[in-house]
Amino acid sequence: MSKESFLNKEGALFILDLTKVIHENRNYLSEIDGAIGDGDHGINMDKGFRMAGREIDPEVDDMSSALGKLGRTLLMKIGGSMGPIYGTFFKKMAKTCKGHDYIDKYIFRDTLYAGCKGIVELENAKVGDKTIIDTLDPAVQAFSRAVENGVNFGGALTQMIDAAEKGKDSTQNLAAKVGRAARLGERSRGVLDAGASSCFLILQSLATSIMQKI
Repeated sequence: MSKESFLNKEGALFILDLTKVIHENRNYLSEIDGAIGDGDHGINMDKGFRMAGREIDPEVDDMSSALGKLGRTLLMKIGGSMGPIYGTFFKKMAKTCKGHDYIDKYIFRDTLYAGCKGIVELENAKVGDKTIIDTLDPAVQAFSRAVENGVNFGGALTQMIDAAEKGKDSTQNLAAKVGRAARLGERSRGVLDAGASSCFLILQSLATSIMQKI
């Protein structure tokens, strides 16, 4: 029977799961990035996530503090564009879910929304610009609609991942309008965006971890 929520203190393990997913996909993400970027997205992501992972103690940390450690590590120790972007994303999420003993679908919705808003304000990107937003915004919107329509936590997570995957896949046919890839113009079509791809892996991992607890 679904609990419809999970303990915040269980959530540190979810963030450790993220570090494993990024590590397992570091070469894949760098290959994608290499087509229209510097080819170091997966390497930098893996470096930052592993550094944060060494600081996270599931016996002490909850999801909020683990997200905060991940965000601070990416902001302070990882260069390029993804350090500030993902650092902001995770720090905003950490702040929103802080202080809650239980995380239900409503709190998780607010947490996702805060992270997405933080990136939009930082990057000034929108859907269609071939960025992380092409994955994240549809995912957040799908989750929010599902919650508003009375769908349970697990069902909302499933709809979130479906939307995230479609958003990620859509970047293959887009021309980059933001970031370094934008200088390539039409030549940036035909390949997935690395940030959109890593965002999908992150959301998918979070959803999988949560669904095992609710």
